[in-house]
Amino acid sequence: MSLLRRPAVAAALAVALAWSGTPATAAPTPATAAPAAAALPTAAVAIGDSFVSGEGAGSYQPVTDVNGVTQGFPGWSAPNDNAFFCHRSANASLHRADLPGIQARFNLACSGGQPHDVLNPSGGRAKGRAVAAQLDQLRAVAATHDIDLVLVGLGSNNSSFTFGDVATLCANRFIADAWTGWWEFWAYLGGPVPQEPCAVSDLATEAEVAAATAETTAALRSLLTTLAQVDADGRHRVVFQDYTNPLPLDLATRYHEEDGRTDTRDKFRDLGAERYAAGCPVHRASLAPGHVFSSRLGSVVQGAHAALSAEFPGADLVYLNVQRAFDGARLCERDGSPDNALATPIRLQDGPSGTFVTSLAGKDKLDVQRIANTCVTYFQTCQESWHPNATGHGVLGRCLAGAAATTARAVSCVRSADGTITVG
Repeated sequence: MSLLRRPAVAAALAVALAWSGTPATAAPTPATAAPAAAALPTAAVAIGDSFVSGEGAGSYQPVTDVNGVTQGFPGWSAPNDNAFFCHRSANASLHRADLPGIQARFNLACSGGQPHDVLNPSGGRAKGRAVAAQLDQLRAVAATHDIDLVLVGLGSNNSSFTFGDVATLCANRFIADAWTGWWEFWAYLGGPVPQEPCAVSDLATEAEVAAATAETTAALRSLLTTLAQVDADGRHRVVFQDYTNPLPLDLATRYHEEDGRTDTRDKFRDLGAERYAAGCPVHRASLAPGHVFSSRLGSVVQGAHAALSAEFPGADLVYLNVQRAFDGARLCERDGSPDNALATPIRLQDGPSGTFVTSLAGKDKLDVQRIANTCVTYFQTCQESWHPNATGHGVLGRCLAGAAATTARAVSCVRSADGTITVG
C-alpha cells in the first residue's frame, strides 16, 4: 500500500428488499446488491509556477490552451502568451520523484503562474498565458483520477513582484555597468541607466512580501476547498514547496575579476563576458540581497502553510523547504560553471532565432543592448534563465519524494558537499 494513501473507509451499501405477496405473510426475496464502484487510478498533480512546471529542464510538452486546443512549440517569435510557454517539462520534479502507489501524474503548473491563475484563466491578467484556471484543470483530473498528492509551487510571482522581474533587474544593472561608461549613457542612451548593485529594497519590500503571503494563502485556501469537494476519497497530501536560489552567497574566486578589473569600477567588459559565459552576470554585492529575497519567498510559502494548517486542522499539509537543495552546485559557486551547476545560466538570444548567445566577448554596448531588447520583446527567449536545469529538477524530485513519505508537517531538503540529498 502506498505511503500516500490511508486505509479506505468501507462504504455502506443500501440494499432495497423486494417483497412478494402481502407484507404480513410473504417471505422476502433477497435483492441483488449493486456492484461497488471501481476504484479510480491514483494521481499526483503539480499546481503553481515555473519552479514546479519544469522551466529550465527542456523536453517541454504540448499544453492545452483555454479553448481546448493543444499547443505544441509555436516558434520563438510567437506571442509569449501562447500556452506552450507554460514550459511543462517531462523532466519536472513531479515526473522525477519516486512516488509509490501513484499511477498517473499531471503537471498543471505554468511558468509565470501567479495566485490569480489558480482561480482564474491566466490570460485574464497582464502577461498571462492562454490557459484555463488551474483549479478548473484540477477538476478535470479529479473526474477520472483519485488525487493522492498535490505539489504546490506558488508565491514567487504575484501582483507585487515576480521572479523574472527581479532577475532581469539585477542582471541588467550588471550588464549596463560592465559595458557602458558613465558618460556613454548620455552620449548613446539618452540619459542615465541604473547600474548599481541590487539592494534588498529593490527586490521586495516587507509590505510587498506581506501582500504576496495574503494573496498566496487565499489562492491555496481555494485549492484546499476544491480538493475537499472533488477528490474521490477525500484523502490527499498537499506539499507546499518553496524556492532555491540559483546563485551562491559569493562567487568562486575565479569570477571575482578579469584583466585586473572587478565589478566595483566603471566598465569591466572582460569580467562581464566571463560571468555571462559562466551563467552569473550579476554584481557580487547583489548576491546577499538576492538570498534575502529567496528567504522572503520561503516566508511567503511557510506563512501560507501555517495559516492553512490552522484553518484546516484535518488536512494533510507538508511544508517542503528546498532553499539549501542546491548547496555547492549553484551557478559560479565553483570553477567550471555552468556545467557543474544545478541551475540554467542566464542565456539570451540575438533575435528570436532559437540560438542562444553563449558568449558576449568582443561585443560592444550596442550589441548588448540589442540582445537585451530581444528578451524584453520575446520574453520566452530568456525565460529559462536562472531556473533549475534537468539535473536540478531531478534533485527537487528527490526532495518531493521525501516530503511525500514523511510523517512530519515540515521538512528541509539539503544537499551536502558530496552531493548527498537528505530530507528531514
